Amino acid sequence: MMSTSPLALPFPEMPEIGGVTKRVARARYKDWDRCDLTYVELCEGTAVAGVTTRNICCSAEVELCRDNLKGGLARALVVNAGNSNAFTGHRGREAVDVITAQVAAHLGCAPTQIFVSSTGVIGVPLPKDKAEAGLNAAFTAETCSWQDITDTIGTTDTFAKGASASAMVGGKRIEIVGVIKGSGMIAPRLDTSADRPPVPSATMLAFITTDAPIDSTNLQAALDACCQDSFNRISVDNHPSCSDTVAVLSSGQAGGEPIVAGTAAFAQFTAALASLCRDLAEQIVVDGEGATRIFQATVRGAATDDAATRIAREIVNSPLVKC
Repeated sequence: MMSTSPLALPFPEMPEIGGVTKRVARARYKDWDRCDLTYVELCEGTAVAGVTTRNICCSAEVELCRDNLKGGLARALVVNAGNSNAFTGHRGREAVDVITAQVAAHLGCAPTQIFVSSTGVIGVPLPKDKAEAGLNAAFTAETCSWQDITDTIGTTDTFAKGASASAMVGGKRIEIVGVIKGSGMIAPRLDTSADRPPVPSATMLAFITTDAPIDSTNLQAALDACCQDSFNRISVDNHPSCSDTVAVLSSGQAGGEPIVAGTAAFAQFTAALASLCRDLAEQIVVDGEGATRIFQATVRGAATDDAATRIAREIVNSPLVKC
């Protein structure tokens, strides 16, 4: 990590999530003395939801995520740090295919249940040999903490970022834990669809796990409701990136009745998830590269929410305003 931001926040205590096993390893994507590959194994039946960058020049990992989200299930998450594998053509996709095949064989599941994210240098294909060696090391590594995960997925981050939330849903206590990385190239435009005009995006990866009993369709509805007022409301430098991903993974191990949209249980779960997403999003802004101040723009009287958002973005992205 670089010199710690003067606005840095302490890493919080966060609970473990049933059905989620975390490990990190050294793939040595860069010449650094740290772990740079994260491997999270998920129990069978884990539901997944996600949003990704609307940047038209997205990475192979983002394309894979979009495809695999259609299946609604996840057995593993792999995150590479130091190489974004973006703008690398067929060689980038080959690297992702190697990773998904290796993890799927290890778990005995379909490759469509493996999710991969990468962050770091753009334009350099991810080294397949290093990825394979890193995964082999991760499969047998000791389990690790949430802070270990956050340190491993980071690139230019100056402090580890995480948040947790809980709620009583249908008489059951459910836990939600999230980790996030990002410091520069921050101005997210996340969506569930790739069929949108290309717009600036950001190098931001967020991974949220929960034990809530909710399927992928309802989990996606909850994430969509939370994303617009959290991740899509922040900006540091308005620079584009190719790798933005927010994934939510639910093991369902809290038990209880399934959480379904339109119910009180869904509202309670979504409120807890929204609180966590806002917390994570604000931590990204706090760690903006070179930041010594943060500010919030509030727009009143606009004709529509979209108009208010456009006005606010012009304000917060203005170099003159920042000066």
